[in-house]
Amino acid sequence: MDAKTHTVSAHRYFFIPTIAVGIGGLIPLGYLLAKAFSAEGSALLEVVFRWRNARLFLNTLLLTLGVLSLNLLLATTAAWLTSRTNLKGKPLFTVLSALPLAIPGYVMAYALLALGGNIGIFAQLFGISIPRLSGYWGALLALSAYTSPYLFLNLRTALLGLDPSLEESARNLGYRYPEVFWHIILPQLRPAFYASGLLISLHVLGDFGVVSLMRYETFSYALYIEYTLSFEHTYAAWLALMLLAFTGCLLYFETKLLNRVTLHRAGRGTSRQSSPIPLGAWRTPAYFYLCLLAFTTVIVPAGSVFLWIFKGFDASTLQGLGSALVGSLSIAIPTGVLCAFLAVPFAYVGVRYSSRMSNMLSRAGYLVYAIPPLAFALSLIFFVLNTVPFIYKTLPVLIYACTLHFLAEGIGPVRSSLYQASPHLEEAARSLGYPPLQAFLRTLLPVLWRGMLTATAFVFLATMKELPFTFLLSPAGYETLALNVWSYTSEAMFADAAPYALAILIFSGIFVWLLIRHEEQPQG
Repeated sequence: MDAKTHTVSAHRYFFIPTIAVGIGGLIPLGYLLAKAFSAEGSALLEVVFRWRNARLFLNTLLLTLGVLSLNLLLATTAAWLTSRTNLKGKPLFTVLSALPLAIPGYVMAYALLALGGNIGIFAQLFGISIPRLSGYWGALLALSAYTSPYLFLNLRTALLGLDPSLEESARNLGYRYPEVFWHIILPQLRPAFYASGLLISLHVLGDFGVVSLMRYETFSYALYIEYTLSFEHTYAAWLALMLLAFTGCLLYFETKLLNRVTLHRAGRGTSRQSSPIPLGAWRTPAYFYLCLLAFTTVIVPAGSVFLWIFKGFDASTLQGLGSALVGSLSIAIPTGVLCAFLAVPFAYVGVRYSSRMSNMLSRAGYLVYAIPPLAFALSLIFFVLNTVPFIYKTLPVLIYACTLHFLAEGIGPVRSSLYQASPHLEEAARSLGYPPLQAFLRTLLPVLWRGMLTATAFVFLATMKELPFTFLLSPAGYETLALNVWSYTSEAMFADAAPYALAILIFSGIFVWLLIRHEEQPQG
């Protein structure tokens, strides 16, 4: 079989899943377009050209840029310290730096809000009243703390997979480590930066819990208000389409930035780790930085949860803890595994086949992710009720929706791993007579396991906290930990919400710890 036939076969195996997911994303997009253009004439112009839309765009853009900038400062240093230095306790600091991923955004926002005011936690503990965070700065801090692990884990995975021979060669030529980091290491982290930046941006664009608590108007907050309070969803559909246009611009720029990125080595994959870098006099500042980061992003929200418990909660609320935990796991586990395996063809098509069509298909997962969950769920309900009503409000539909939505969170880590794998591995296997799919399974799949594991963790943790889909698509009487946390906190019953929030922290923390343990093992 010649090379051309091999390529066609490989295209068939990897393009089919990407096309299927793209078709699945057309369902909510079709619903939004139908709703958006249901208005006519002057009413349509009035909806589209509102001054409020420009203000929402500016607010959303400023918040996105602010969160990206702050995360760049928070996560890059932490990722480097926990992966490339000789600090002791790196596994502990790694878990602490990744643990905010397990904290729901609305819990993070409430923890910050609860610090200030005359009856806030700070006033109760120290007798000093501080201003209560709200608006732009409150949303910025809450979203940055909540999303920083996306950049941290992606960068750490990329740093652990770098080829140490490049750094060693540069050091042997007389370059100092800052020069090696700037000219050798940093350029190889571009895919991780781009993938993480895109995920963080999509989280900011789609979040409504944090911005609603902080009273900061963005597209997602306005969309949530329109969908919940309005009977006519035309304006909400236009807000969703504007949000999609915003996301489309981000995807376009990310694609341009990633063009012609080549980071793999010509030989076999990396089989050893770089030697830890001694920090010397910088050891104490490094410990101080990591402890301060952990205090801000983990201790403060977790401490708020424990304070809720100590204030007293009704023990009867624990009766539903077991069923809520089972409900969360029965969604999060299959969704995480499905997304990790589906991310492989998306990353493969985007990296190995550079064309306009492949770039478009590889970004289909991000486009689906950019559709606001509330709009996605409502459009899926409309589709199911008009086609297959007997599966309405069933667990498979809920898992299907979560898988399509959270797939984008799994593509980035897998793609970063694939950029570090040489295409010559497959070529060598094919020259030995292996079919294309078998050549991939024998050569590239073992190289991608670290990225797939990170992808599973991302999706698992995101699904554990998911709210809109479970609100609208879960079977009658179905409970999850996130649903109970939200329902109690929305009624200001923070003590009753504490056990469920604590369960999310514990199980997600265990999952992150297992992830780090696997990452610490050398890759063969």
